[in-house]
Formats: sequence, C-alpha cells, structure tokens
Amino acid sequence: MGNESHDFLPDDPQPGPSWGRSNWPAVGGAFEDDLTQAMDPTAMQARIKAATKGGPAPDGRAIEEAAADSIRAMMLIRTFRVRGHLAADLDPLGLARQNLPADLSPEYHGFVGAALDRKVYLGGTLGLQWATVRELVDILRANYCGKVGLEYMHISDVEERRFLQDRIEGGDKHIDFTPEGKKAILAAVIRGEQYEKFLGRKYVGTKRFGLDGGESMIPALEAVIKYGGQLGVREIVYGMAHRGRLNVLANVMAKPYRVIFHEFSGGTANPEDVGGSGDVKYHLGTSADREFDGIKVHMSLVPNPSHLETVDPVVLGKVRANQAFRDDLGEGKHKQVLPVLIHGDAAFAGQGIVWECFGFSGVKGYNTGGCIHFIINNQIGFTTSPQFSRGSPYPSDVAKGVQAPIIHVNGDDPEAVTFACKLAIDYRQTFGRDIVVDMWCYRRFGHNEGDEPGFTQPLMYAKIRQHPGVSKIYSERLIREGVIDKDHAGEVESHFVATLEQEFEAAKSYKANQADWFAGRWTGLHAPADPETARRNVPTGIETKLFESLGRTLTTIPEGLTVHKTLARVLDAKREMFATGKGFDWATGEALAYGSLCTEGFNVRLSGQDSGRGTFSQRHAVWVDQTDEHKYIPLSTVPHGKFEVHDSPLSEYGVLGFEYGYASADPKTLVLWEAQFGDFANGAQIMIDQYVAASEAKWLRANGLVMLLPHGFEGQGPEHSSARLERFLQLCAQDNIQVCNITTPANYFHVLRRQMHRPFRKPLIIMTPKSLLRHPLAKSEAGEFIGDAHFMRILSDTNGAADAKTKRVVLCSGKVAYDLMEARNAAEIDDTQIIRLEQLYPFPGEPLALRLSRMPNLEEVVWCQEEPKNNGAWFFVEPFIEEALAAAKSKVGRARYAGRVASASPATGLAKRHESEQGALISHALGLSVRSEIRRRKKA
Repeated sequence: MGNESHDFLPDDPQPGPSWGRSNWPAVGGAFEDDLTQAMDPTAMQARIKAATKGGPAPDGRAIEEAAADSIRAMMLIRTFRVRGHLAADLDPLGLARQNLPADLSPEYHGFVGAALDRKVYLGGTLGLQWATVRELVDILRANYCGKVGLEYMHISDVEERRFLQDRIEGGDKHIDFTPEGKKAILAAVIRGEQYEKFLGRKYVGTKRFGLDGGESMIPALEAVIKYGGQLGVREIVYGMAHRGRLNVLANVMAKPYRVIFHEFSGGTANPEDVGGSGDVKYHLGTSADREFDGIKVHMSLVPNPSHLETVDPVVLGKVRANQAFRDDLGEGKHKQVLPVLIHGDAAFAGQGIVWECFGFSGVKGYNTGGCIHFIINNQIGFTTSPQFSRGSPYPSDVAKGVQAPIIHVNGDDPEAVTFACKLAIDYRQTFGRDIVVDMWCYRRFGHNEGDEPGFTQPLMYAKIRQHPGVSKIYSERLIREGVIDKDHAGEVESHFVATLEQEFEAAKSYKANQADWFAGRWTGLHAPADPETARRNVPTGIETKLFESLGRTLTTIPEGLTVHKTLARVLDAKREMFATGKGFDWATGEALAYGSLCTEGFNVRLSGQDSGRGTFSQRHAVWVDQTDEHKYIPLSTVPHGKFEVHDSPLSEYGVLGFEYGYASADPKTLVLWEAQFGDFANGAQIMIDQYVAASEAKWLRANGLVMLLPHGFEGQGPEHSSARLERFLQLCAQDNIQVCNITTPANYFHVLRRQMHRPFRKPLIIMTPKSLLRHPLAKSEAGEFIGDAHFMRILSDTNGAADAKTKRVVLCSGKVAYDLMEARNAAEIDDTQIIRLEQLYPFPGEPLALRLSRMPNLEEVVWCQEEPKNNGAWFFVEPFIEEALAAAKSKVGRARYAGRVASASPATGLAKRHESEQGALISHALGLSVRSEIRRRKKA
C-alpha cells in the first residue's frame, strides 16, 4: 500500500496562476510590496499619468484626487497583508472566530458611500491595474480571510514576501484541485478517520492518542512527499509526539496495519532474541520508502519519549548527518533531505526546546536548509485552554523570531490544509528556510481516549459532540460540487474497513522479521555478543609515521597566517613535545586522536560552547588570524576523513539533542558534545535520561555519542566543579553507556579511538579535567600513543609500594589521584598504592580483582573522592569493590570512604574552605594529620 500513489494522493492543483509566479504588468510596473513607492504622492501621480497616457482618471477625476485614493487603497492592501489573518475563518468549531478588525474595513481608510465603487489605480498590485474598492476588498478578504490565513509581513526579505504573495494574492488565486485530486483527498481523510474508529472498536479503553478531528493532516503530509519528490526531496525525517502518531505510521509511513495490530495485542515489532525493554506504541518509530510518479522517497519517523518536543533537535541532527552523507550541504544545497516536525499547539508554544531548534536555522554547522513545522492545533493543552497557556494570539508566534512564514489553516477544509503543505514545501525548497503550518482543529476524545474533557471544557466539548467529522463535511461539499455521488464516500469507507478487518486477522499469525537496527549505514556493526564484550579493549595505538605526520600538521603555521603570540608559544611547546617524545598534554593527545581517526577514514564532529578555542584556552583547534580574523583549522587538512568543530549556540538541551541525532544517523563519525562546565549538562537532562541512557533498551537504537564534561574540585564554586558523575552512574545498567574519568592524555587518546574501532557503539560519558589540562604530572610520552597500546581501564601510579609491601590501597578516579600521590610522596609513605579507575562503567572488576590479588599483605582499601558523599561515585562503586575483593580472595572485606561529607551543594565557593576540605579528605585517605596536610598544601 505504501507505493500506491494516485488512489491515495491528491493530484496537483489545476495548472494556472496559483502555482506559478505572477507576471507583473508591463504598464506602470508593480509597486514594491513594502509600498514605499506607493506612499509618494508625486510618484503616484506620475504613475497614473503614465497609465492614462496623460489623460484624467477613468471617471474623470483629477490626477491628484485619483493618486490620493490609490495611496489609501495601498494602505488598505498592506493592512490586509499584515493583519488579514486575524479575520480568517480558522476555527472549525466557530468558538474562536474573530470579528473583522476595524482597520481592515474600507471605511477606516476613507472609502465610504459612492467611493466604494470608484475605480482606483493599483498599478499591477494583486494583478490589477484598476479596480473598485468594493472589488478590491472582496479579493483581499478571499485571499487573506478565508480558510487560510497567512502571516508573512514580518519577513525582511522582499523576494520571500513576493514569493508568497504571488501564490495567494489576486482575483484568480483560489485553491482548486482536479476532480481526481479531490477524490484522493477524501479517500485519505476517510482512511485517517476510519482507522481511528477501527482501533477504538477493537481495543476499547486503550490509549492511542488518536487523530480524531485532525484527519486533514493525512492528505497534507502525503502532498509533502509527492510534491517534495518533484522538487528534489529524496528523504524525509519526521518527528512528532503522541497525537496522531499511529495514524501517521500507518497511513503516511505505510507501516503495515497488521504489525500495528500485532503490537496492540501485546506483541512486539522485534524478535524476542533482540532484547530491550520496548516502549508504548505511540512512542515508536519506523522507516519506509514510498514512490510517487516514479520518484522514491525514503521516510523515517524518529522514536520519542513522552517529553514533548524533545525529538525536535534529534530529527534536525539526523537530517544534518544524512545531508552530509548525500553531499547535500553547502550553498544552494540542503534539498535532498527534509525535516518535518509535527507539534501540538500547547507544546509548540510552551516548550523552550522549540525555540532552541528555531535558533539552529541558518547557523553554520546546524543549518538543515529549513524545516516544515506542522502544528496540530487542538486549541487546548491537556486540560488547559489557550488563554491560560500562552500570552500570544497563536501558538506559532515563536516562529516569528526567525522570520518564518506561518500558514494558519482550518482543519475542516482538507483541500486548504493540503494547499498549505504544498506551499510550505515549495517555499522550503526555494529558500531553504523554516516554515510553519498551523492547522486549527479539535480533539474529539480529550487528551486520550480514556479522558473526560467535559470536566474542564464543557462548552467546547458540547460543541464537538454535535460537530460532524471531516469526511462528512468534505464529502457533502464534493457532492454539491458534482465531484462524487452520494454513495461514493460510503463505498470508499466500506472498502477500507474491509481491508482493516483482513489485516486484523493477519495480525494474529504475524511473526516479526529480523530487527533493522544494524542495517544501512550501520551494516557491519552489531550489539556486543555478551556483556563482557562491552568491557573489552581493542588495540588503538598508531604507527610512528602517522604520529610524526600529525605532529607536523599540529605545529606548522601556514604562510600568510598571523597567530596570536600566546598561541605561538603553545605551538613552540608542542614542537618540543614531538621533538623529545615527552610531555604530551591533554589537548595534544586529543588532537592526535582526532587526526588519526580522520586519516583512517572516519569523520570527527565536535561541538559545544567555545569548543574551537576550548573553554580553558587549551584546545586551539581553530587558529584565528590576528589581522583579518580568517580561520585556519589544522586538522581539516588531514586527508580521507573530515574534521569539523563548531562553537554552538548557547544551548545544552537543543545542541545535545542535535548531536545525539547526528550520531544516531552516522556511526562512522565520532560525534562529541562538550559542555562549557560539566554541570551545564543539567540543562539537557531530559536528553540524557530519555535518549542517551535508554534509547537502545527502549527502541533498539544504538548510538556512539561522546559527552565531554569538565569536572574537578578546584575551589571554583558549586556551578563549576561537578559534572554530576553520580547521575550518570545511576543510569548505568545492561552495558547501556560508558562512564570514564580519565587522568592521562594517552588514555584519553585511546578511549576516543576505541569508540570508533570497536564493532559496536555505546554512548561515552567522559568527566574531562580542568587543572589536569596543564598539570605537570598529567603528561604522556610518545610511546604511549604508538604500536599495540590501548585504553587502560585502571592505572596504578609508578611510585607506589611494591605489591608484597602494600598494606593500603587507595582507589580513586580523576584529579584527586595526583593530590594523593603528591601527599603520599611528601609524607614518605611506603606501604600505599594509589589505583585510578579510569573507567567507572562498565566497572573494571576483573582487572581490579587481578591487581588486588597480587597484594598478600593488604590490610585496608580506601575509596577516596573529591565529591560529597551523596555525590560522586562512592555509592555506585562500593558493591563492585566488595565483589572485586572477594574475587581476589583478599582478607579485606569492604572499602572505607574518604571524601567530603554529604552536602546539598556540590561544592563550596570559598577558597579557604575548599582547601580545608581537600586537605582533610586526602589526610583521611592516607591516614595523615589533617593539619599537617593542609599546611603542606598551602606551601605547595
């Protein structure tokens, strides 16, 4: 059914001026749409003289009087362009119908009595040279105050405004489909309507968040597919929340009805051996191909949680990745892959993520060439009426911030809704910008099918109960037009319901095929064969020749580039690293990872706030010329793969969702999102909880996104210390994500390369350092990057006690390891080893147990952390450490805690208190005097 076109998709409107750019009249020319020329009386008089060849106006009036009338008429036209939508017939229920604003009346502009029938000079505006004011007002009301209301005069670009005017203005501009197109629209509406009724009969009381009342969306979305295909679209990525999702899956995405019925009956769309927790039906996605007029368009609907609008940035990121894959990025491109986001009215107005996504529009690195936003405007949010959910006239008003045109349309007129979507795709493909279709409709059964909406909106639902369905209204209209006979709609309905009955029976014996989550670009990747696989490493060292070549790339200043004097010193230090093979710092290890992956054919995409320079002036991935500010990116010159780094908009929620979507579409690109400070990720917690941690379990969708979260207690206060390690560890289960707190540049290099060289993808969370970026002990040597080297899940310090002499082991993670080493060495303690857990999850239990088993005289194991006791890793690692001790057959039963006391705030902002707390936890871990350690730290 998915490839059937003419029976289920409206034909193009009849050829004519509605779909072509109007020809501006040669005589007199057309006025600019901002009417600046028309407001000049002298210029207007000259135009009228030219039009009349020097004679008087048609009714004998003086040229001066005729010019004054023309100017007032132009103001009337402009008023309709700006405010005509306020008088449009948009609400199917008639509850929100607004009276004609006073300034849309001809009287307001000085036309009364006989003046209404005087001809005024229009000079080609609306396709007219001369017209009476009465004729003019009739045309304007038909253009701007019918079932479609257009908001576009907030757009600054003249060509965009003219484009839209050409398609809606004039006496010959009306929505007109062929008879076959009208029948196809009716059939699509009937399918949408009867599908919901069928589900209601077969699965009584089951939530489905039906489309009932908004069925006009079905033919409209099909029009986007067909007409978009004609304009170059080859792939569409959809995102939407609950309402109408099952209908879109079945009637737009062509997901087989039997599969959906199978899922309603408690089955799964995936084989039992695939695993995963599954999710409710109205969260699931799918993908399919549909073909119209010989043009095949691939479509995918992204799965989403109940958090409204969270899927929006995910869709945009996925579209950007697919555009990159199709070489569809850059000036004049973005034509082949189209994002379509379907919103609820209350969510569109109320969820800030909508604005974050609009903010990506036109931004380098995030632009997708425009998104079609379709609002299912129920005129209610759960139980909240519009006047209590927003302070603006429309839910779509936020779109004006990026000058997106907005097409308001009455959902009881499926032809108008279909027209709106065809205009939307035409605009998007022409200008590469966002556009909004705001379909006013209603919710027939409340928030869900088990809800009682009469509790809160009794008048609205009294009206809805009496209101006929869209198919009845439209079929009666087509009967009046002579397009169909009175039996046609019933026959279409009977045929479709019979099809659903057949599919319902087929669902009883339906067996799911192999899951598709490792198909397409994911071919060759797979889920780990067993839990242990996810814990294993692969060789990630590189050859000496490549190492040296990257060194030259990272330290060579091209001719004609004037770098900052401090950057010049940084580059001198890097040259010294490569010359001596010693002292490699964090930023250099990172750059080597990126450069080596690109050389091997992978791509690297890094984004975040200030990622080009680095929050702490450490990265310098982008060199800015000090004379003209042109930019040079050394790693962009590496052959084979592509390296890109973007300073993102000041957003966490939206940008993280975008990068997650990008990574979901392209497993061959190392996609990294970096927070300016680690706890800024709090702003993206929904994305972390619902997507990063759970998408594989819920939706069988793997992802290799890397999150870089600066973390470390250095006295910088509550908001600049903790990346909330404990929250990520709390989310860990079933090898869903990886959480690391790495302390050496080489280990960082290897974990990034491991991310791409293993045959599976898992999100990687890294607590990246701040002080360790330049710490004298946090250095690596050349040999650690070369040959058979790999990521080390645990690291022992080189100056620790011999195994046989070890009585105390201090386990820790991150920066505190170096504080412990310095304090131990200063105190000349010779029976203590400090072991760093570089990977906290999956927990490295096997190597830790092996390491502990080599210490026969071990008396004490301590877990030391900088974070307060109720934060950090303690409550997560404690049972794992106990298991490792048992596996090592150690006489030590459990670890002891050394760290900050429990606290409501992650850290203090007082320098003295910080030093006191840090000294105390180090002393507690090593069994030292607290006062002596604090004195030592002050001297250091």
